[in-house]
Amino acid sequence: MSTRVGIAPYLQALPLALVFFLFLVIPLVFILVVSFWTYENYSIQPAFVVQNYMDVFDRCIVRLPDLCTTFKTYLSTLYFCVIVWVLTLLIGFTVAYFLAFEVRSKAVQSVLFLVCTIPFWTSNVIRMISWIPLLGREGLVNQTLQNIGAIDMPLDWLLYSKFSVTITFVHLFTFFMVVPIYNSMLRIDRSLIEAARDAGATGWQTLTNVIIPLSKTGIAIGSIFVVTIVMGDFITIGLMGGQQIASVGKTISVEISYLQFPIAAANAVVLLLTVLIMIFALTRVVDIRKEL
Repeated sequence: MSTRVGIAPYLQALPLALVFFLFLVIPLVFILVVSFWTYENYSIQPAFVVQNYMDVFDRCIVRLPDLCTTFKTYLSTLYFCVIVWVLTLLIGFTVAYFLAFEVRSKAVQSVLFLVCTIPFWTSNVIRMISWIPLLGREGLVNQTLQNIGAIDMPLDWLLYSKFSVTITFVHLFTFFMVVPIYNSMLRIDRSLIEAARDAGATGWQTLTNVIIPLSKTGIAIGSIFVVTIVMGDFITIGLMGGQQIASVGKTISVEISYLQFPIAAANAVVLLLTVLIMIFALTRVVDIRKEL
């Protein structure tokens, strides 16, 4: 039996490969090249220097155990990344479980899944600023708490704080966790769950020994979505953090606004490597290619 595949599969993949090459590979290569250029005032000059990377980590090693600005910025970004990942995973898994196993009707499943997409009918910015009337000093939450006598003074930490940034991230990105987990759960053979129950497994044992292991591909893919978006975000942190919270994406944005493109490119390369390391570590735990 012949094992020759021919060129048909390559021709089918060619359009997508061209799109990736034009809009992903070439820009990344250009960013990498610019990260080694020099700049003076508002002009950049082609060169090959590592000064931009040295500036990114300026005195970071010699100041240990004290953290330099770069390490503090990455620590702040990782803080949001971990908190948002945990919350979106818990909420996303619960929503996906409800849709996949508790809703019996396929039609109702589709309707409820469509309901989950309604927030995406508006822009991210509108969904962000929708929290301001709720969390503000004179917002609905503070007024309600004061009216029921729970607090005497408005809570200032509800808005323009880590709390408001976190809750906005969770609101924006939970659906990115729901979709892949829900897709993985739909592919679980229901006879395995019935077999576990027939063997005397409790609901918790069925969840931890059958459903979660068989959903880990969706969990991994959703985690990659959430981690990559949060690590590179600067709009949400800037708007909901009141321009008082540092993040790597925000640092790059500021450097670009001052036309310091080479050091911004160096920061972008470091951020990209950091995210790739996180994704690589995640794929070591779950072999996505094997289980898809």
